Amino acid sequence: MNSRRRSAPALLLAIAALSAQATGQAPEYRTTLTKEGRGIARHPSQADFGRGLLAAIPTFQPGRREPFQVDLRGYDLRTLDLSGRLGDLLMASFDDRTRWPDKTSAGFDWHEIMKLGRNPGLGVRQLHARGVTGKGIGVAIIDQGLLVDHVEYRDRLRLYEEIHCGDEMAQMHGPGVASIALGKTVGVAPEADLYYIAETHGVFQAGQFDWDFTFLAQSIDRILDINRRLPEKAKIRVISISVGWSPQLKGYKEVVEAVDRAKKEGLFVVSSSLSATYDRKFNFHGLGRDPLADPDRFSSYGPGLFWIEQPIPAAGTLMIPMDSRTTASPTGIGEYVFYREGGWSWSIPYIAGLYALACQVKPDLTPEVFWAQALQTGDSVELPARRTVPPAEEVEKQVQKTLDERMAMFKERSKGKDLGREMAEIYGAATKKQVETMTEADFRAWGAGQVREMLLADTKPRLLKTIVNPVRLVEALR
Repeated sequence: MNSRRRSAPALLLAIAALSAQATGQAPEYRTTLTKEGRGIARHPSQADFGRGLLAAIPTFQPGRREPFQVDLRGYDLRTLDLSGRLGDLLMASFDDRTRWPDKTSAGFDWHEIMKLGRNPGLGVRQLHARGVTGKGIGVAIIDQGLLVDHVEYRDRLRLYEEIHCGDEMAQMHGPGVASIALGKTVGVAPEADLYYIAETHGVFQAGQFDWDFTFLAQSIDRILDINRRLPEKAKIRVISISVGWSPQLKGYKEVVEAVDRAKKEGLFVVSSSLSATYDRKFNFHGLGRDPLADPDRFSSYGPGLFWIEQPIPAAGTLMIPMDSRTTASPTGIGEYVFYREGGWSWSIPYIAGLYALACQVKPDLTPEVFWAQALQTGDSVELPARRTVPPAEEVEKQVQKTLDERMAMFKERSKGKDLGREMAEIYGAATKKQVETMTEADFRAWGAGQVREMLLADTKPRLLKTIVNPVRLVEALR
């Protein structure tokens, strides 16, 4: 899937592949439904990572795109000397089964990190204190096997079924998304009702995973069938699906049609393909946060870890919390896990939970009104420059070097063509100013400005716009 989305498909597949290797066979896919569309069809067992003593903690490598570089979940670290490892520890994921030495690096407080990660942030708990909790609103989730008895959501789990599910035990992803959306102490909508279908988006065979979204389409249709039976005041209003689909994958047509049916029946379908399924209107991206920064302060947020070196998103993109979250753990019904990096998988249930809050205060809400108000009431923060301005002569030297390289490539590609017209065409496309032809000197003078701006972009403060402001959003919808 699109790496920009980082919706955890690669991670989920890796976990499933390890499970398959452990048993020596491909998973069996089961469909287990309830008789009346309510209740718990099966109780997956809690996960057991089978970890013990760790010889040394990994070293975090910036630029290496891997979400679990410093994975300390379930490990016994009591024999390790962690002094001087603050940078690595602040990039770590860990859980209630991680055993820490008596002393860790100065500045690292795993208790505080876990506590801060439980807060949905951005003022959401202020809304809870005012009674805006999502009560009476149905939230459906389609994801991996769920630890159905976890204290974060078991009292509001109205349905757990499986459709083509290869998970024998609870997986890390299901408890994570469920608790972010509506967990009792960590969730955005802590009194919403949960309808959950566990489903595997394809089949493992011959050592690889073959995507097939027909099963996801079936799961969406099952949710619609269940929703039709619910009382008018207890309807499911939103479906959270932390994955995306593209035309070249099997089942694409079926899942697109299923989403369309859900939209026609008044459900908001939030997925990694959100923009595509709503005519490119709803664009979002995920925010990062230092694990010891206050989740309620907008200034605590910045680019998410997986896109930290990329440009700031264009105006009109709704920014949603993503990294540094504490969620329900699959390892025990009262256990928790801190994920340093989330990916879009964690932003999607956040949006779903926020929509449930919004539906509570405005029962006739539509996705279009919700999104427009979220953008209008969003907040902005100024991010500091990432580096100091280099000496002017160094900048100009790099500008000329870059121009020479690009001109050489351009001339090579344009052999046999009218170079002046080719340059004019590029200039016109970039500036919307039409000219018939250009001299190389004029083209280079214009190009120098473009290259210089690009080289100096990260020496200037940047404005991160439209960070979702849940308090202002709910107030506007009232």
